[in-house]
This record gives sequence, structure tokens and C-alpha cells, in this order.
Amino acid sequence: MASRRIELLLNRTVEHLGLVGDVVKVRAGYARNYLLPFGIAEAPTPERIEELKEARAAAAAEMAAIRAARAETIEKLAEITLELVRSCNDQGALYGSVTQRDISDGLIEIGYQVDVRAVRLNQPIRRLGDYLVLIQFDRDLKQEITVKVLPDRELEDETEEVAEAAEAEATEGESAEGAADEATGDSAAE
Repeated sequence: MASRRIELLLNRTVEHLGLVGDVVKVRAGYARNYLLPFGIAEAPTPERIEELKEARAAAAAEMAAIRAARAETIEKLAEITLELVRSCNDQGALYGSVTQRDISDGLIEIGYQVDVRAVRLNQPIRRLGDYLVLIQFDRDLKQEITVKVLPDRELEDETEEVAEAAEAEATEGESAEGAADEATGDSAAE
């Protein structure tokens, strides 16, 4: 069963649909439940299309300026490594998680206007480490950045302590064996 599509004239710019003054084809349910009740769109008439030409030109200029700013931001993001400090346990598991909002806030804090919706993160980050995160404004405006999740304190790594203890025991054992060999060697020489 094919869904019925109807033509409407947009009274406002709708992201991923069109600019003010565009005539677009949308599904009947979307029109009936959202666009028409909120006054976002109406039935297209030649007079109304003419009235919205000026608004459409202004919206197109505004979108071009936004796109230029986004392109500039994407270029600057090429060299960025975002460092986020979080609380974690000694094994590196975070007590919370790092989400799109955290990454967006971190980028805004260092001077890059990146909306939460532009951060593409499949799932929240739950461990310490380095992660590649995609920042995408449009299909062709995207850049991967490195996000480093660092601990908020010095971690006590049990594996390092065990290795150091084993190494110390081995060193002590070697020196004890060496002393015993010297003692046996000395008595054999006499």
C-alpha cells in the first residue's frame, strides 16, 4: 500500500524538509498531525508563494551563512583532541558515562559551536581511553575527533603492583642465590 503524499507550502523553515516558501511533498499523516495544526505549512497558492519569496531569499542567505560557519568549524576540528576528566574505579570503568551532550559541552567550552545533534556516538563511553567520535553537520560536513577520557585521580593499578612485587622477589631471590653461591664457592676454594 503506497502512502499518499500531499503538496504543502512551508511557512517556516523545517530542518531536513525545506526552507520557508518551498513547496514540498509530505505524507498525509505528517501534514495532518504536525505541519498543518501548528501553522508550519499550508496549501500552496500562487499569491502566497509570491508573498514568501522575500522570506525564502532571506532564509536561503541565512542557511548559506550557517553552512559556511559549519564548514569552518569542521576544518578547525581536524586537529582537535578533546580531553574529558571523569570519575572511575581502579579498573578504568566510569561511574557515569560520556554522552553526546558531554562531548558537545566540552567542544563549546573550548570555543567550537557543536550542537548535540551533530555528535554521532553509537553508544555512551563507559571506560577510560581514547575514542574516535564523528562530528557531522550535513552529509558532506563531517570530521572525526579524538576524545580522551581521563581519570580524575591517580589510579592504583593492581596488576602493576603485583608485577613490581614479583620483580622485587625475583631480585631478592637472585641476590640470595648469588650470596649462597659465593659462600659455597669460598668454602670450596679453601
